[in-house]
Amino acid sequence: MGAVSELTFEEWIDTVPKRMKSDPLWQSIYYRKGMYLYDLVWHDCELLRRDFRGREIANQLIRSTGSICANMEEAFGRGVGTADFVRILRISLGETRESKGWYFRSRYILPESLINKRIDLVSQIIALLVNNINQHRMRLDSSKS
Repeated sequence: MGAVSELTFEEWIDTVPKRMKSDPLWQSIYYRKGMYLYDLVWHDCELLRRDFRGREIANQLIRSTGSICANMEEAFGRGVGTADFVRILRISLGETRESKGWYFRSRYILPESLINKRIDLVSQIIALLVNNINQHRMRLDSSKS
């Protein structure tokens, strides 16, 4: 079975329905990258599930990456800039870090080049989330003063 051609982030964005892109949350780069990661993981799980040892990793990886965006969606629904928004984004950050760990643990099954690409993307999402969380926490702290 030949390798599936992977869409770049920009190519992938072109495949996203307009209704998704019209949602205000879509303006957040961390959300777009999280959604892209999930689509990539979907295909990566095909490879992982071919090996009996990779099946549990696939289950954990699809769960944790799905939770990244689900928590972003929930946080946004609770109100941007609220303490609840920050709290739930921190949960999304935890799921993102967990996903990074699952990619590392898949190193005996997935090609090194693929793992490096995924860890790079996950690291970008982590940096974006940390920055966003810190900005909102500073605003919340200054509003208490």
